[in-house]
Amino acid sequence: MDREEIIARYRAEYDALYHALSGDEIGEVRRAALDAHARTHPALVSGRSGETLADRAFAALKEGKKNLLVPRQIWDTDLHYAGTDRVPAVWLFWHIYRIEDLVSNILIAGKDQIFDKTWKERIGSPITDTGNALTPEEARAFGEGIDLDALWAYMIAVGKNTRRVIGEMDMKAMRSMAREETVMRILEEGGVTADFRSVWLLVFWGRLTGAEMILTPLTMHHLMHLPALTGEFI
Repeated sequence: MDREEIIARYRAEYDALYHALSGDEIGEVRRAALDAHARTHPALVSGRSGETLADRAFAALKEGKKNLLVPRQIWDTDLHYAGTDRVPAVWLFWHIYRIEDLVSNILIAGKDQIFDKTWKERIGSPITDTGNALTPEEARAFGEGIDLDALWAYMIAVGKNTRRVIGEMDMKAMRSMAREETVMRILEEGGVTADFRSVWLLVFWGRLTGAEMILTPLTMHHLMHLPALTGEFI
């Protein structure tokens, strides 16, 4: 399956998820959410057969392209808030999965994020936040120290956990927004910084319902970044 076919299949499942969220059948919503989630994550996360866009992109990183500078994303939605519009390829996976960890655990489930000091040391990251505000020089330095095997393990742990979170959501959770103090936990725990290029994420996430968090940070957000990444070398 070529890159464009993979993206087309994802968009079809995303459309099905969007449609399901307009109804009241929680079973259908969960199924559609898990299908869209599976399509945008490594196959190991869902246990499904077949190679995903994430699998292909990460394989390229392991083949020596970890620090290749690539476009940050495929459109300019938030680039006026970004520290740089080109980043090391490995930054994209860090950014995607830090956001998924923060949103699925703190904002949706109301529990602790997976990332902690042990994960930080294993991965070799100099930061704990999503990396939104890094300058070009800081982004390049960030990429140099990342351990790919540890980052992969974190990605799989985050993805599998998110599937459990989605599977436990009811319609009330789908239609509720996180409380302000819950949103601020992310700043307190270092998930974002006080820099305006980072902290704006709290304003954005704070306006989303649980369903909208599934639609954006947990699925569509991956598609904002992975095609930009794979377009460089797949």
